Amino acid sequence: DTQVKDPLVRCVVGPQRAQLIRLLQRLSPPPPLKQPPQTMATSLLLSTTTAHPRNPKFLSSSRSPSLHPRRHLQVIALTSSLSRLSLRSPPLEFAPIRRSLRSGSTIGETEEEEEILGEDSAAFELGKQKLSSWIYFTVVLGVVLFVLDVVWIDEGTGVGKGLVEAVERVSGSPEASPHMLVSEASIGRRLYTNINRIDQTREHHVAMLSLTLIFALVHSGLASLRDVGEKLIGERAFRVIFAGVSLPLALSTVVYFINHRYDGIQLWQLQSVPGLHQLVWFSSFVSFVFLYPSTFNLLEVAAVEKPKMHLWETGIMRITRHPQGAVVSQMVGQVIWCLAHTLWIGSSVAVAASIGLIGHHLFGVWNGDRRLAIRYGEAFERVKSRTSIMPFAAIFDGRQKLPKDYYREFLRVPYLTIIALTLGTYFAHPIMQASSYKLHW
Repeated sequence: DTQVKDPLVRCVVGPQRAQLIRLLQRLSPPPPLKQPPQTMATSLLLSTTTAHPRNPKFLSSSRSPSLHPRRHLQVIALTSSLSRLSLRSPPLEFAPIRRSLRSGSTIGETEEEEEILGEDSAAFELGKQKLSSWIYFTVVLGVVLFVLDVVWIDEGTGVGKGLVEAVERVSGSPEASPHMLVSEASIGRRLYTNINRIDQTREHHVAMLSLTLIFALVHSGLASLRDVGEKLIGERAFRVIFAGVSLPLALSTVVYFINHRYDGIQLWQLQSVPGLHQLVWFSSFVSFVFLYPSTFNLLEVAAVEKPKMHLWETGIMRITRHPQGAVVSQMVGQVIWCLAHTLWIGSSVAVAASIGLIGHHLFGVWNGDRRLAIRYGEAFERVKSRTSIMPFAAIFDGRQKLPKDYYREFLRVPYLTIIALTLGTYFAHPIMQASSYKLHW
């Protein structure tokens, strides 16, 4: 037992282990009486009278048992042979993060271990942030907005208005009429809308649907080509092209929706129903909580850091695998937003916009899962098996076990920022509408 515990013996593996034990038995003298027992390797090391290599003044103890000169030469030979033995340990295997969960019990109690294969959603550590990266992000954002204004928005140099007019001609919709006036006045918590228009039969809903489909084809098409594009030109260059094409098309679609949301055929008018405004406001607020976690990585979105395709698994991903975001699919959050605004507006243009957006993101569900399966393989299949597309479905049928402190996965800086921005956007609606009307798209 003493031999097995000897550190020299434990370092040796394979058939040399038994040979080393037998050699140590022959070389080591019996321990002296009235002394604490020492290991064989320690006795051998203390028997030499040479100085320590890092401290020449240090000599071994005089009480250490000495060896016969012949056996001293054998110790030197043993040291030389040990350098040729295989001392390498097997390679390390890194296991995934494990969170204990007990199946069939209350939330947080555990018996079986669940492997968290994906990344932690909305994680933000202030200590790891670099001031230079955020300064660079601010500069990039300013340059992007300037180029967008010159190339797309400005009536003298931009081509955005030309695209909208071309879509209207192809779809048979007339150009935006300067006689159309939409004024909204807020009284208390209710909004009363007075709409005066010359012609209510305009086919703006066709142009609205066409703009939405153009954006969907370009956006999802480039996303599908991401793996090939990144191999050809790199992650950052592909992100610049992807954002440079998608952002102007998204802006044209949003501006056209704001300017023509009450055009077409008025299918219903429910804005005077008590409580409807509060329902629409709350639904819109919740829809932004369903943001896809990659949206929070602003430095990757702006290509300040190298963009990655992440496999998220915590936070909102426990509720639904396709919440809302630009990387995979913003299906759930977008459906909530579309239904709420269509219920409030009630026009054929709003219905057309909702049909186009919801259809786009239903396709994104399939396309996003396909791309993640190609990138992550078995890891994604395991994440997919314990998550769901429909919100809470995996939780209700027992495939997803929420940890006891699940609420902590939302008490993070990105979600607090989203709450502030969502509230700010609501109060900024009049500014957004006034800016949109000035474009005459």
